[in-house]
Amino acid sequence: MNSKLVFAADIGGTTVKLGLFRADGTLLDKWEIPTRTEQDGKFILPDVAASIRERMSRDSITPGQVAGIGIGIPGPVDDRYVAIHGCDNLGWGRVEVKGDMNRLLPEIPNVVAGNDANVAALGEAWLGSGKGRRNSVLFTLGTGVGGGVIVDGHIVPGRNGAAGELGHMLVNPDETVPCGCGKCGCLEQYASATGMARLAREALAACNTPSPLRDLERVTAKDVCDNARSGDPLAAEILDRFADYLARGMSFASCTVDPEVIMVGGGVSRAGDVLLDPVRRYFRKYAYHPCVDTPIIAAALGNDAGIYGCAAMVLGI
Repeated sequence: MNSKLVFAADIGGTTVKLGLFRADGTLLDKWEIPTRTEQDGKFILPDVAASIRERMSRDSITPGQVAGIGIGIPGPVDDRYVAIHGCDNLGWGRVEVKGDMNRLLPEIPNVVAGNDANVAALGEAWLGSGKGRRNSVLFTLGTGVGGGVIVDGHIVPGRNGAAGELGHMLVNPDETVPCGCGKCGCLEQYASATGMARLAREALAACNTPSPLRDLERVTAKDVCDNARSGDPLAAEILDRFADYLARGMSFASCTVDPEVIMVGGGVSRAGDVLLDPVRRYFRKYAYHPCVDTPIIAAALGNDAGIYGCAAMVLGI
């Protein structure tokens, strides 16, 4: 197997990130192609297949050198590698990912697929912040909150491919504004980049406390974190509320999985310890007592976590 190569494709709403790996985890090359979502996303998998075939031709890679293709999908994936319940930002309904790729690239029959956040968690567990640990949880903080659960070294997908949908844990039963999922009070309504911006708008409207945030036309999560780091009390208060909600979600995950480490990725995580320190403090308050010392650390692989996880799926890591 060590002489084999693996292709990885992490499909996002705007771009598809592709990678070529050796079986030891060495990333040989990475590139991107646009995600063409028009006409119900019917071009996406053909574009992925064409890009892989082009790279094989360019680098004189034969099918016999390729162990397989791993694909990350922004939606639930069942155990037959079928995207189920739709992927709204791709325009997909139910898509037979493995079957379609086998028809497009019959010379590479080994195709595996998984939910993109679960796959990112596997990538981090393999060669990122979770390396050397068998049980871990990843929270990805971006426009929403995603996540993945790794138990005994393997993704936990669940019956419907919905395990690890950490952003949809109920953390505020009194919420009346619906989440994108249609429910109310989900973690991602507070602990995402959009959630932090929402908390900022609410805080600014509720008080007259002076703050540099008031001078901004549109407050972002980065603005809140930067101003909290600079000593702005109102920004620190907003960040504190964000950390409280995130730590509640982490405490739910910890007493369900009891992970060796909780990893935090996504754009918001780049704030570093100004964000993670209050999260750790609240986690110790909320977590079940055997779990209070669970390390909470930044993810290491950044935007590449997905392609690493795609490769790991193929390799059976």
